[in-house]
Amino acid sequence: MSHASLADFLALLQDNNELVRVSALVDSSIEIAAITDRATKATPSGPALFFENVKNSTIPVVTNLLGSRRRICLCLGVSDLTEVCGEVERRLELAQPASWLDSLKLVPSRGSMGQFAPKLVKTAACQQVVRVGRDVNLWDLPVPRNWKGELDPVITSGQLAVVHPQTRKLHLFQSPLVVAGQSELGWYDEHPVQRDIIHAAISSGQNLPVSISLGGDPLLCVATGLPWVGDVRGFVGQLRGASLELVRCRTNEIEVPAGSEFILEGYIDAANSRTSRARTVARGNGSYVSRELPLIQLTAITHRANPVFPATVVGLPPSEESWITAARERIQLSMVKRLLPEVMDLHQPFSAAGRNILFVRIRKTVEFQARRILHSLWGLEELGQTKMIVIVDEDVDVQNEAAVWFTVGTNTCPSRDFLFSDGLARDDDYTPLTESLASRVGIDATRKSSRESERPWPETLQASDEMMARVTERWAEYGLAD
Repeated sequence: MSHASLADFLALLQDNNELVRVSALVDSSIEIAAITDRATKATPSGPALFFENVKNSTIPVVTNLLGSRRRICLCLGVSDLTEVCGEVERRLELAQPASWLDSLKLVPSRGSMGQFAPKLVKTAACQQVVRVGRDVNLWDLPVPRNWKGELDPVITSGQLAVVHPQTRKLHLFQSPLVVAGQSELGWYDEHPVQRDIIHAAISSGQNLPVSISLGGDPLLCVATGLPWVGDVRGFVGQLRGASLELVRCRTNEIEVPAGSEFILEGYIDAANSRTSRARTVARGNGSYVSRELPLIQLTAITHRANPVFPATVVGLPPSEESWITAARERIQLSMVKRLLPEVMDLHQPFSAAGRNILFVRIRKTVEFQARRILHSLWGLEELGQTKMIVIVDEDVDVQNEAAVWFTVGTNTCPSRDFLFSDGLARDDDYTPLTESLASRVGIDATRKSSRESERPWPETLQASDEMMARVTERWAEYGLAD
């Protein structure tokens, strides 16, 4: 499914009754976030919200864009999230991994690699209006301030593009960006790779060019959070079945999605690389992080003639982030199954806030297999900071949280089946042992063989297949059809 612009996707949502236009005057400071947070926590999930009349701005704001199962499916071009893993493999025509290292990436086959590669264009709608130098003014944008503890507005849905000064490799991140001044942004550099890039530039005395895109195909929001995808833009092209068009920025050499609503261009000054004071950012685990941030000096803001400002409200689950995480989880399953074929399914419940808990269903064939899988999963960059991983047998539905916790309660002996390990702490985690060291636990909730347990494992209660088929056939006859 290809969406050339945010307007295309909004039209699709409108046609599917998934978009509500709010004409009442609203304030971008906390009010938009409060409305959105209530909508995301409705049952069923509330609609995408298009705020037409924002205080002190002529630019409308859209929130909760991907905040439901149906809208995530519309974004991915599937009818249900369960189809995503198979669709990823089909659309990418995945090549068989030549080595163990190749298994760590989603590698398209040679025949499909160039078909939907990004294309560079000379002109783009995202550069219909160009403001440079003294005309750059972030206060003209309706950037929301989401929570009372955030003293500054925060851009939450931008894709940040930066080139490593030594390797010359393009990296894409989706990080909170704090409005620190008229033409200054504080970059919440939560990932070690981000810090390495910034440090490499500053230590060599080079200014680091940075570009941020907002809007465009919403699939970019999903894919940018997948660090194991080597070429995010090529990956998006393969998934959407159409090449992503790129345009070169006006004040640096970085190429950005041509279908964006806004492009913010700038650099980190090697001689003035930090914000003047600590900046506070709200995180999806329900807490704030406050510290000095790398400072991006903006050199240009370009946008469409009639732009829409997209915003994601970060908050306690369920939130829009919860559904984006669910989509990434389905895509990630493709990679995990290539590395560990015995893995049948995995699931991060909303209560995990996209990071803390992972349920994994396996086809167990040998004793202590769950332990090997635990350590393999922790060895992956994107799962290494998961606090708790639960491994269950193939007959347990990991999408059913109650079924998983029932299995943990009945199938585990904590002294034997709880495995503790230390790993790198997340920057926004306030629970670790030390500033950089966090504790993790793996739970083997699989049935145990005679070599794993001295006591025989009981048979699970279940009706025979024949009886279940008979009951299904006669269900209406029992008077229970309704």
